[in-house]
Amino acid sequence: MKLLQVLLPRILLCCNCLLIAALLISVWLPHLSPQLWWPSGFAGLLFPVLLCLNLLFIPVWLLYKKNYYWLPVAATLLSYKAILVSFSPQLPQEPAMGLRPPSQFTVMTFNTSSMGVKGYKLDKELHASIIHTLKEASPDLLCLQEFYTNDDPKLTDNIATIRQNLGYGHYYFTSDKTHWDTWHYGIILFSRYPVIHTRKIPCGYSEAGSGSSILEADVLINNDTVRIYSAQLRSYMFNPTELSQINAIKRLNGHHAQLPAARALASKMRQTFTIRARQAQLLHGLATASPYPVIVCGDMNDTPVSYTYYTVSRQLQDAFLEKGSGIGRTLSFLSPTLRIDYILAHSQFNIHGYRTFTNASFEHFPVMASFSLKGK
Repeated sequence: MKLLQVLLPRILLCCNCLLIAALLISVWLPHLSPQLWWPSGFAGLLFPVLLCLNLLFIPVWLLYKKNYYWLPVAATLLSYKAILVSFSPQLPQEPAMGLRPPSQFTVMTFNTSSMGVKGYKLDKELHASIIHTLKEASPDLLCLQEFYTNDDPKLTDNIATIRQNLGYGHYYFTSDKTHWDTWHYGIILFSRYPVIHTRKIPCGYSEAGSGSSILEADVLINNDTVRIYSAQLRSYMFNPTELSQINAIKRLNGHHAQLPAARALASKMRQTFTIRARQAQLLHGLATASPYPVIVCGDMNDTPVSYTYYTVSRQLQDAFLEKGSGIGRTLSFLSPTLRIDYILAHSQFNIHGYRTFTNASFEHFPVMASFSLKGK
């Protein structure tokens, strides 16, 4: 018993030191491009878990009456940059849903996951829920990724449906993929303000359509031109078999039997990191070169502690961090900590509110923010 009393604190100390090393790697390695060293793409994914485990050691050391508590405290302080982009400690400030000053406008981004189409069949209940949520939010500018529409009169013309239900006078669709002549996929912008310029910027091929281009649009808002970028950066594109393998690995089911699957998944993720890093650099370059105030929104397919986020958000405000609260989860599966959909804005904008529209039937949760130009 005495031997255990002596050894246990030492074992715990070793575990704490290893945990701190893993935490600091997860914090600082994502600043390095995966193009230079691919493990940086993995590093930030476990940050929330490692941070929580690290914090648990503080009461452990206080219970043991050891001065080692300063180790997890110091590690937490050294992680402050990652904490600041991952959590918003303030109370939420939601955008005004009704009347608001003429200078204010709202922007929503939403990965619609093909507007409720699954296996080339429309889930009518899910589709109705999507339309209901869009009507409830009624944003002035609506940016949709993984958007689907169909020219066949027997099927669903989602462009017409959304314009009729929400009263948008202007839109621009990238139409990145066409299947069977009438099935169209891509990124779309709907606007209640005049759209005076549009451009589709190729950023790589994606089988799903969205993720092949970046949408650029100049919108005239109260006599001021605002440039909108909407994008879906490269996804891992996990199929149902791979998702089940991920869940099995998370539960540690199968142990050695899961090793080949884990290697295959890691290889797929490694390739995705490199492509997404290039896309992030392109998107940042476009935003930096814009002659107008910029809002960047979309599905970045990466967490706040990532090279992707650090690159795209450079010199931009994160609407969630300014007016949101908590962890801001936007993906409904895999992990409760995943915020991968963003609205980022130039410093010339005031941010008045932010809201996440949670719905258990959605893969991604829509997010909306309200803005005005400073001095207006």
